[in-house]
Amino acid sequence: MNEDTKNPTITSPEFLFTNAEKTMVDQVTSTSVNFNVFRLYAQQWTEVQYPQETQYDLTGRTIPDRHWATYYRDVLRDFKEAKSLLLTQKANYTGAPEGLVVFDNKIAIIDILSSYSYSILVDTFGDVPYSEALDIDGHPQPKYDDAQTIYRDLIAVLTAASHKLDQSAPSYDVADLIFGGDTAKWAKFANSLRFRLAINMDDVDHTYASAQALAAQADGLILVSTDGAYMPYTTNTTNNNPLYLDLVASGRDDFLPANTFVNKMNTLSDPRRAKYFTEFPEGSGQYKGGVYGTVNVYGDFSHLTETIKNPVYPGVLFTYSEVEFLLAEAVERGIAVGGTAASHYNAGITASMKDWGVSSADIAAYLVRSDVAYATAAGTWQQKIGEQAWISYFNRGFEAWTSYRRLDFPALVAPPVTFGDITEVPKRYSYPGIEQTLNAANLEAAVAKLGNNNVTTKIFWDKH
Repeated sequence: MNEDTKNPTITSPEFLFTNAEKTMVDQVTSTSVNFNVFRLYAQQWTEVQYPQETQYDLTGRTIPDRHWATYYRDVLRDFKEAKSLLLTQKANYTGAPEGLVVFDNKIAIIDILSSYSYSILVDTFGDVPYSEALDIDGHPQPKYDDAQTIYRDLIAVLTAASHKLDQSAPSYDVADLIFGGDTAKWAKFANSLRFRLAINMDDVDHTYASAQALAAQADGLILVSTDGAYMPYTTNTTNNNPLYLDLVASGRDDFLPANTFVNKMNTLSDPRRAKYFTEFPEGSGQYKGGVYGTVNVYGDFSHLTETIKNPVYPGVLFTYSEVEFLLAEAVERGIAVGGTAASHYNAGITASMKDWGVSSADIAAYLVRSDVAYATAAGTWQQKIGEQAWISYFNRGFEAWTSYRRLDFPALVAPPVTFGDITEVPKRYSYPGIEQTLNAANLEAAVAKLGNNNVTTKIFWDKH
């Protein structure tokens, strides 16, 4: 009679894994300014009547605190507990030998997704707790580790996990909301993430980055759209796509495509406009974005299409098109990945357009435009790849913001009115305010190393 049937004290590692996986995808999928402002910082979207976040007010809604807590408390902590339970179950396992392989596969996938989550934290804040994180008993106030050192360890963890996966054996099955337990796809995701981290680091340590990028490529990247990392949502209200909840179920009209983004696509007559936005005026074949960083009237501009408002529209972690843009970068950076920058650039654009349902004829016509073709488009390779990657990363705000920070293209500028007189697009989140209360000494050491806690201070890989 003293057992609480409503609040169990034990659980299955699969339940923890599923919950962490969904929360992780929700965090980068949501457009609620209570969770993240990535689409806004990439200037793909803008706000309507409340422009504070497009004016770079991070603290009014304690956005860094929510982002930090979501990953450490709700994602990484659940992954760690799931891994602990799996290790205990494996140690007590007495069944057939092939059962041990399943345990190893499940643990490897946790290592992969934990590495992904830590990479998001580093790319958002810079130095963060890592080696002492998630250990409330041993390290209630964890130190902040050097971001570049974390990157190197993440690449090592991803390499080991990819190699440990037995691609002929199962793993989580339906408990895995992204790949359904497909270990071959998880290996490609791990290798593609290794490749991304290596390219991010290239301006800091070309020799190391080149070696790691080539090793990841040799192990096998995502090279078809069907191997991309997508998490489908369901018609059940609690499992709808967060975009549906933010844009439809909320009954609010808070977001518009930004003029910064729409104007660039208008200049290029990009056929993805009809996939991304509604026409304004309706039936005109024209598209008009809301003015970035100011108050806008919702009815005076193009809107986001119904596609991403579908409650079952999938969340996205990694796409084939992103891999191709990274490969194009690698060629320009002198990394011998094969092909040419132009061939990978074209493949990245093509994959993006196919993902959005653009016709083959429209794709072919777009690629030969003088302002799109790699040989004739304006600017440096950073501009060419950066601008097309930015367009392709529509609805992937974090990747669009990161690509902009690394390549400095597109050439985004801060709006005329900003919070705290910020004069440029933010390059990081400031550390959460709650850390000053809970972990002040280590926070202050991290800020001193960084030089300040400003949003315009660059992440270690942002060298330009």
